[in-house]
Amino acid sequence: MMKKITVLALSLLPVLTFGQNTWTLKECIDYAIENNITVKQSALQVQQRDIALSTAKNSMLPGLSASGSQNFSFGRGLTSDNTYANTNTTNTSLSLGASMPLFEGLRIKNNITLSELNLQAATEDLAKAKDDIRTAVAAAFVQVLYNNEILGVAHRQVEIDSLQVDRLEAMARSGKASQAEVSAQKSSLAQSRLTEVQAEGNLRVSILDLTQLLELPSPDGFNISLPDASQLEIHLLQDPQFIYETALGIKPQIKSEQLRVDAADASIRVAKASYYPSLSLSGGLGSNYYTNNLTPSKAFFEQLGNNFSQYVGLSLNIPIFQKFAVRNNVRSAQVSLAQQQLQLENAKKVLYKEIQQAHTNALTSQSKYERSKAAAVAAKEAFELMEAKYENGKANITEFNASKAQYLEAESNLTQARYEYLYQTKLLDFYQGKELTL
Repeated sequence: MMKKITVLALSLLPVLTFGQNTWTLKECIDYAIENNITVKQSALQVQQRDIALSTAKNSMLPGLSASGSQNFSFGRGLTSDNTYANTNTTNTSLSLGASMPLFEGLRIKNNITLSELNLQAATEDLAKAKDDIRTAVAAAFVQVLYNNEILGVAHRQVEIDSLQVDRLEAMARSGKASQAEVSAQKSSLAQSRLTEVQAEGNLRVSILDLTQLLELPSPDGFNISLPDASQLEIHLLQDPQFIYETALGIKPQIKSEQLRVDAADASIRVAKASYYPSLSLSGGLGSNYYTNNLTPSKAFFEQLGNNFSQYVGLSLNIPIFQKFAVRNNVRSAQVSLAQQQLQLENAKKVLYKEIQQAHTNALTSQSKYERSKAAAVAAKEAFELMEAKYENGKANITEFNASKAQYLEAESNLTQARYEYLYQTKLLDFYQGKELTL
């Protein structure tokens, strides 16, 4: 009997199909990074910061503008003879001007530095968004693996109970088993089928969660590739302090907050620039054309040539009293720097807590995995003995079902512990900059 069950169990694993459309964890992560909306939003933020940097750099360039005006005057007005007369006049003016800042208290330079830091911080935010989707997809992927294994256990439980119902019905027909035993085993089979339906539902929900992370339109036809976790090795976990010190130098959430501290410091220098005088250079060209109906006017281009003028000048602006606005802007920037420093410290504490939690979970799952292996072996041996006793009439149906339930529960616990330990150890590796794979 046990040989039949073993062959059946092997035939049922894995439950998920291995067709051409199966997804590995790496494929899931790559697809999610390419299509996840949060990641796309972070990428657009990087583009915005890049545009802001271009704007800051372009502020060093001179500004050039052209203007033109056409005026008409009608009615009584003062003439060159100092008398009043009814006249019609036109006036056309054309000008071209340019200006360039020479010194603004290093405001432009510090604005460029600030924009560069903001761009770098946005880039690290994008990396953080990608890391977040990686861990979320990995967790959802492992949940699918676990629910798939649990469904396999449920299938095996149904098959074992089905075989027992067939066996007891045959024995009842020959008078070797009572109808009560048959009914009890059918009740156990019905409960096993209910458990199987629940396991199928849990698997479908976990697949739906994973496909939604991937932004797939539907989970229909979606299957994952099952890694071989049967030979999972137990290894010594690294100290969380060591993992934390490594993570500090590579994790994007720490880099982005540090860059924002530097940006806040640059904002103080930008605010202080308003204390200093500003100097700008300007220049331009201009001409005009004038007509009067009382006197003859020279030709248009002749007047433009005669009236052509050029100018160049320096403009110095010295701030004396600005209602304490500059002082308050500097103080506000200093407060923002202090807030950002606290934000950096908080990010470090959050990272350390995450690593501590992951390390604790890994230790717990490691211990659980080792004990689950031993429990599964013992439960299997106990079930084989109970099955032999039951088939020889030395145990009743209640004892058999209790032993079977204990055996299948031990298998389920081993499956859960195996994948939980696998995920937690890979998560610790991920904090150290390694690729998140199973």
